[in-house]
Amino acid sequence: MSLDGKVAVVTGGARGIGLAIAQRLAADGAAIALVDLNADQLAEAETQLSGTGARVCSIAADISDRSQVFAMVESAAGQLGGFDIIVNNAGIAQVQPIAEITEDEMDRIHAVNVKGVVWGMQAAAARFKADGTRGKIINAASIAAHEGYPMLAAYCSTKFAVRSLTQSAAKEFAADGITVNAYCPGVVGTDMWTEIDRRFAEVTGAEIGATFDEFVGSIALGRPQTPTDVANFVSWLAGSDSDYMTGQAVVIDGGMVYR
Repeated sequence: MSLDGKVAVVTGGARGIGLAIAQRLAADGAAIALVDLNADQLAEAETQLSGTGARVCSIAADISDRSQVFAMVESAAGQLGGFDIIVNNAGIAQVQPIAEITEDEMDRIHAVNVKGVVWGMQAAAARFKADGTRGKIINAASIAAHEGYPMLAAYCSTKFAVRSLTQSAAKEFAADGITVNAYCPGVVGTDMWTEIDRRFAEVTGAEIGATFDEFVGSIALGRPQTPTDVANFVSWLAGSDSDYMTGQAVVIDGGMVYR
């Protein structure tokens, strides 16, 4: 699918799913603004992506800070000469029994996973409207946006929120030709799942790797998901073939959660 001439912002783009998305959108022809907090990983990702011939810039930003998100969008548009797609991919996980979640922990995960998406949608929509662009807003949700999981309550609450925000924004922005959709991965072999597995072992006493293996064992297709599996679907959401789709949070998990 061609994204020639398009400019895409990908948050959390320095590694994992975000980097895979950036790589795929660049392969489709888009210019990419990589956004992340980790300056070293960001520089490495920019070097890697520019080495493929892609037009790319990197922007260090904290997505939980509204002013930084608006500045991020303006910087991307200025450096790359336009703005058509935002992938609100950045997020964090948390493994904690409900009874032990602290106020600081709850505030932090909602600041990143929920507020970060809200600020991203606001900034993108404002720029799309100002430019008269029929833009694409693509949010990172999860199977945890469709089903609650023990020990992951705070995380699930943020992803349920992203799902509802996606629906609301789709209805609000439709008149401007802006579509809003979300992708809902399952068990992806990334650093985030390594940390989830480690925390499950710490809290429950399970062996390292046991939680990951248990979740993978419930996947109908019989293997863990790769970042590329996710990126392939996001590519479709970013392209013109999905122009008539909005307000959806689509499960792409190899067959775990059926909705």
